[in-house]
Amino acid sequence: MKAVLYYTGCIEQKELLMTTEAHVSALESKHHRLETQIDGELHRPSPDQSRLTSLKREKLRIKEEISRLQD
Repeated sequence: MKAVLYYTGCIEQKELLMTTEAHVSALESKHHRLETQIDGELHRPSPDQSRLTSLKREKLRIKEEISRLQD
């Protein structure tokens, strides 16, 4: 899926591209926040391995989605 948008008739390719770019930008921001959370968890005296696993999986899922949208 290239964009989270339904075709309703007169949407131009430029608008579709802008929507996709905005979505990718939001995903990149979320990816960065997850990276920060992972780093914070790793620097705790006793990191929660379950939380780390969950954060890393979510980060990977987002990275894969970004990659799909940019192809």
